Amino acid sequence: MNNVEKTKEIFKGPVIVFLAVAFIPAWILFLLPVFLRMAGIEETATVELVAWSAAMWMPGLGAIIATMLGEKKELKTLGLGKLGKKKIYLWAWLVPILAVLVTGVVSWLFGWGKFDPTFQLIRQAVEGLPDVPETALPLLLTAQIAAALTVAPLFNTLFALGEELGWRGYLLPKLLPLGQIPAMLISGVIWGIWHAPAILQGHNYPENPVLGVGMMIVFTVLLGIIFSWLYLKTKSPWAPALAHGTVNAVAGLPLLFLTDVNLSLGGSLTSVSGWLALAALVGILYWKREIPLK
Repeated sequence: MNNVEKTKEIFKGPVIVFLAVAFIPAWILFLLPVFLRMAGIEETATVELVAWSAAMWMPGLGAIIATMLGEKKELKTLGLGKLGKKKIYLWAWLVPILAVLVTGVVSWLFGWGKFDPTFQLIRQAVEGLPDVPETALPLLLTAQIAAALTVAPLFNTLFALGEELGWRGYLLPKLLPLGQIPAMLISGVIWGIWHAPAILQGHNYPENPVLGVGMMIVFTVLLGIIFSWLYLKTKSPWAPALAHGTVNAVAGLPLLFLTDVNLSLGGSLTSVSGWLALAALVGILYWKREIPLK
């Protein structure tokens, strides 16, 4: 059976159910703020936060429905009940942090952001708050970074698990008959397309929302390879979920130290600077023969 026949065999039945549940409700939730603004409701920030957080669990819900109803299998087949190799979780936490550090340095070196020793972003955040002395700014900066590195990844993992249960816990294993590399690439592309309604609203790439859809796909393919590696090393969605939660917590940290940033080029892990950092990490995994896994 060639890859075309294998692909046709994969994308039917339960996998179609998974994709339908992963995409349709999520896209409705992503577009809910747009519908509200069309109805004349301008204050949609809270609705957007709640709706988009719920959207993150649609791939997980799709995986559960496809597994239990479509395939008539037990939920434990998705790997929720196991963790796998414990040391991999250290990498799941450290790799996103390392990638963000490289992103910040690359943004500065290429001139896609200027180093800001005055920390204007923190200053803007505390504007309007009473009695915030100048001496408190370094403390606030330290507290924000500490939270992003510790508490935030654990909290974000609860939401990220919804995506990882779907993309890595369910879809990736279904695609593995095509080979590990094709499975990683295809799942990464699908994951990127899933974000399209949010990106078109200016999320991640506010200067280039239309081009940003393609840029997001590049990002999710690169990041998806790393997440897939974490899943294949543990056979558990918890490892990529921790990495995903860490990414969501730290992706924008370079912006605390930079100013005059074009978000399409630098300052965030989703930018071109982030691509370079992620591509370097993927290259290391390939060079170390960690991809594809034996």
